[in-house]
Amino acid sequence: MTKPASGSWTGLIDEILDGRWTSPETGKKAVVPYERIVIEDSLDGRAAELVGALNLGKRFTVVADGATYDALGERVARELKSLGPVETVVLDHPHADMANVESLTGKLAGAEAVVAVGSGTVNDLCKFVTGRTDRRYCVFGTAGSMNGYTSTTASITLESGLKVSLPSHGPSGFFVDLGVSAAAPTYLSAAGFGDCLCRSVAQIDWWMSHRLLGTDYHSVPFLIQEKDEAELNKRAAKLAEHDVEANGYLYRVLTLCGLGVSFTGVSNHGSMGEHQISHYIDCFAGDRHPGTLHGTQVGVASLTMARLQQKMLSEEKPPVVKPTKIDAADMERRMGASAAQCLEELQKKAFDERGAAAFNERLQELWPQLRQELKAFMLPVDEMVGLLKSTGGPTTAAELGASPDLYREAVVHCREMRNRFSFLDIAADAGMLEDFARGEA
Repeated sequence: MTKPASGSWTGLIDEILDGRWTSPETGKKAVVPYERIVIEDSLDGRAAELVGALNLGKRFTVVADGATYDALGERVARELKSLGPVETVVLDHPHADMANVESLTGKLAGAEAVVAVGSGTVNDLCKFVTGRTDRRYCVFGTAGSMNGYTSTTASITLESGLKVSLPSHGPSGFFVDLGVSAAAPTYLSAAGFGDCLCRSVAQIDWWMSHRLLGTDYHSVPFLIQEKDEAELNKRAAKLAEHDVEANGYLYRVLTLCGLGVSFTGVSNHGSMGEHQISHYIDCFAGDRHPGTLHGTQVGVASLTMARLQQKMLSEEKPPVVKPTKIDAADMERRMGASAAQCLEELQKKAFDERGAAAFNERLQELWPQLRQELKAFMLPVDEMVGLLKSTGGPTTAAELGASPDLYREAVVHCREMRNRFSFLDIAADAGMLEDFARGEA
């Protein structure tokens, strides 16, 4: 059996779930909505035991897509028959959008115990549908492709085309057979690693926002995954070799990142400027979309953010911002029905003359100290590129398959989507972002 140094793949995770781990920041324990998380080299033959212990019901509906059913869903459904009647719902190339939410809602109308088998899309759909009807569910992961397994939000594309994180609930049980995940196509684990790679750039954005604007900041999400992030990075290249141990550390980092929300109530520690770039591509690329996974895009976007942050922080003098320019007509042209909602988000953080002057004064005062504080969170860009490349993941917009026009548009305009202040906002209001973006595609 492959085990981490702590002796168990769920060491620390179990302490958090059981209420035995106290935040050194607040002195409080996390309140988590999960009953059990199991990560093992193999779970063959254990589905009935794991699901049965949750008491979800006596009739079981296994939900998967074609690939995840073949990888694990058929086995789970077969093993659950020892507990009671089992139905299967195999989704045909689903997307996590409202049309599929409504379709799955109908298919699960009479379902009692819902068991999701899959990663991002399958999990988000089952999570959101069961959350709307106040039914507990569990999920068997099939690939370490994203960090949403343990989140209490679901990433759903609205009818307008805008992809948002909607409040939902977490799974009662989250179960990982590392052998199954390690055998999955390596582009999936590379996507999961891309989602993890954002830690440094997200932390830099969040701390900067805290210091300059007084927004909340919490260190606990970074603290609980710090050691495992280092161990994962040591083994990044092994992900491309279907290595079980490397996948174990990948799942630990993905899981702990999700658990961080339980301490803070927000996802900023794993989603700042880099995620906005990926979200823009998903929401507004249309037929220009390269067909890549969210985490794959986050990996490339994290390198873009690292270059922007390191370029700006290399300057001894701070940038000078001007009042935020808002072109509502252009937003409507690019964003369609989502423009009004995005405009509302942008206006929350936009600078007027007075706001820009106050921000510049604060930035001038803090810049020497702030540069040093932020550099402590930083990973060198070359190191980040090497890590991502070793997993087999793309490292440039061209390798991603995104057209230069699309990627530049995403870098320049993604900040309009969300009221989270990042280095993209400073660069844009300082008149630097468009020139920078031209070098990224």
